[in-house]
Amino acid sequence: MSRRAAPKAAPKANSTAAEGGGAPREGSAPSVSLLGTTALLFEAPGELALASQQRIWSLARETQAWPEVREAVPGMNNLMLTFERPPRSAEALYALEARLQAAWDAALPLPLEGRVVELPVVYGGEGGPHMADVVAHTGLSVDEIVELHSTPVYPVYALGSHPGYCYLGGMDPRIATPRRKVPVLSIPGGAVSIGGAQTGVSASAGPSGWNTIGSTTMSFFDPAQDPPAKLQPGDMIRFRVQGVIR
Repeated sequence: MSRRAAPKAAPKANSTAAEGGGAPREGSAPSVSLLGTTALLFEAPGELALASQQRIWSLARETQAWPEVREAVPGMNNLMLTFERPPRSAEALYALEARLQAAWDAALPLPLEGRVVELPVVYGGEGGPHMADVVAHTGLSVDEIVELHSTPVYPVYALGSHPGYCYLGGMDPRIATPRRKVPVLSIPGGAVSIGGAQTGVSASAGPSGWNTIGSTTMSFFDPAQDPPAKLQPGDMIRFRVQGVIR
């Protein structure tokens, strides 16, 4: 397992992540990056896929029970660990890496059977200002994009970016569209967007580099509820076409 120098920011697709997750790691060995002095990031090798993500869920469950771990936070093909008692020496860090490697090797896919949540979406119009950009990139019509986007049932891989935001798997690659070169300063909560090979729904207003193609009125985060996030890893989202505005 390889180690990297400590980054200054927390991992993508974890609690302080930038929207959209990171690119899949190449190679066959996991890596560990230090996050300051009290956390680390475990990154799984290979392409992002449901089976690999289910192993991340399994590893999160295993490591959460370790006495030195405060929190195990699954991301997109990665796992962030924060510590009650962080390793204080190179030897302790090497031992932790070996323990993580062994746990990853033993981790079997954990199929979390959550709820299927249906989201009514109005595609296009003021709530989907970048639909034309997705049309231009893919060469598909608005109707074809709407059909391809609303057909799958999307598994929630991880939460991150901002409270309640869900990273989803399973988007049809035919509607994949690169992130915007110039991010939008603010999109509203409920914005349904495409960024690269992923799609997601903003839980609150904020900046975004994704292409917004529609909107929903469903609320994804309520601090008065327990848990405050409406969706959890293992839940599924189905986009229901409420309307199409051209």
